[in-house]
Amino acid sequence: MSQDIVQTASVPSDALVLERTPFGKLVLTNAQGERFEGVVPVRAFPIQAPEEGVSVVDADGHEVAWIAHLGALHASAQEMLRQELTRREFMPVLQRIEAVSSFSTPCTWTVQTDRGPCEFVLRGDEDIRRVGTAHGLLISDAHGIHYLVPDQFALDAHSKKILDRFL
Repeated sequence: MSQDIVQTASVPSDALVLERTPFGKLVLTNAQGERFEGVVPVRAFPIQAPEEGVSVVDADGHEVAWIAHLGALHASAQEMLRQELTRREFMPVLQRIEAVSSFSTPCTWTVQTDRGPCEFVLRGDEDIRRVGTAHGLLISDAHGIHYLVPDQFALDAHSKKILDRFL
């Protein structure tokens, strides 16, 4: 192994080794000893099953490893993959809809999220989709940012009333 590797985590079930370089890149070494630098973890089902089905892809987007369940990994490997997934995935959770500029689209929404207040433009009704459970929603703004509503019925009455106009 290279001397510039500073952090190592083994994956016992598949004999994989995850490492992080001083520059922050993930390196994966498989059971055959093949080494892949700059790998990126990608969840197969980020909303419905975030702990299951993680593909590790190389810089060209080719899968070099499949992890059936994150819980099967050593704690250090889980931590490294979760850190990378957190950097890669940005999906604020919508907590309250303060106001909308119009009930016809496109319109500007003013909302509260788990990451703070924000405004975004909803291009059309089709940018609100049902996901996960029967009550979950995914709202896409004009810039492609996705806002998750885990349970539309858990929102306050004002937010539900606004949301009902678009569903």
